[in-house]
Amino acid sequence: MIEASELMTGNPERAEVTDPLREVIRKLIELDVRHLPIVENNELVGMISDRDLQGLMVPDGSDLEVMRLSDTRFDQPISSVMQGDVISVHPETDVNEVIELMIDQRIGAVPVVDPITGALVGIVSYVDVIRHARDYFSGEESATL
Repeated sequence: MIEASELMTGNPERAEVTDPLREVIRKLIELDVRHLPIVENNELVGMISDRDLQGLMVPDGSDLEVMRLSDTRFDQPISSVMQGDVISVHPETDVNEVIELMIDQRIGAVPVVDPITGALVGIVSYVDVIRHARDYFSGEESATL
């Protein structure tokens, strides 16, 4: 059995629940990621994805010019647009269960939280799963399914 902790990106980038929308969008673009966990006191409280922001962006979502200083929509806290009902897993969750969650819920990333403290410790994205599958199918010894 492979656990989520073996595939996850540990200590992932995150945003604070009070961060302005413009800062979170900038972080998504600069980091070139599609999902960003939202925390409050390091405890997972939400997620934001590029899909959640599509209604606020121009067709070319990578254009930072869309966030003009005069546009007050981007001053609101990320909590106003984030997904608050977050599906998460624990580090010891079987990867097959993580993959099933991603398929069933049609989500591209699952945060990994400490089962005792609720602190965000990692994130498993579809890219992590694909990388592991690539390593497995290419015969790398460290990869097991």
